[in-house]
Amino acid sequence: MKLRILLADDHEIVRRGLCALLQKREGWEVCGEASDGREAVEMAKQLKPDVVIVDIGMPYLNGLDTTRQLLQYDPHFKVIVLTITDSDQVIREALDAGARGFVLKSDAARDLVAAVEALQSKRMFFTPRVNDLVLAGFLEKGHAISRNEPPDLPTLTAREREVTQLLAEGKSSKEVAVLLNLSTKTVETHRSNIMRKLSLHSIRDLVVYAIKNNIIQIQMPQRRGTPETTVA
Repeated sequence: MKLRILLADDHEIVRRGLCALLQKREGWEVCGEASDGREAVEMAKQLKPDVVIVDIGMPYLNGLDTTRQLLQYDPHFKVIVLTITDSDQVIREALDAGARGFVLKSDAARDLVAAVEALQSKRMFFTPRVNDLVLAGFLEKGHAISRNEPPDLPTLTAREREVTQLLAEGKSSKEVAVLLNLSTKTVETHRSNIMRKLSLHSIRDLVVYAIKNNIIQIQMPQRRGTPETTVA
């Protein structure tokens, strides 16, 4: 029986490359491709893949919340998170979300096959950076990496995180309502609750919050002579 893999990334050229890489392995097949997190969740429910690979920076529903929704639906889903950064916060959130694999996009050609093999063998796969942090005890739940970290802001519900991402991506309340199958009034209520809960005063503030908390990612334009930079 073939190992069935669902791949979710909003860049078609990236999906093509990863599909080619994965399908070189005998006995593996990419059973589905999703271009955003919401599509990934729906496809996973229908296709029941053995492994789900999700990009952390997808539109509509980011990779972390995609992972949360997948495992809430079925705790047996095995998820690998692809990310451009291995910052402490991203690592902790990926682990808290339930990811069993963590691979840097820059290392995907080298590490992704090994990550899928690990999950296939009922093991976990993380980059050396993640392993170092785990061994150092930095990822224990509730343990602050820095003593100077500010206190956590109130936790958003899963629905509030969805609304936050869509609003931060520039969607209107009406557009959010259509995407989430809600009434516009309900979306406006969620929006008011989010702003009040986080003590925010404008959409700009909401965008900044979403970027800082890895709900959305913004790729900065590349300057001549400098490497490409991404804000997460």
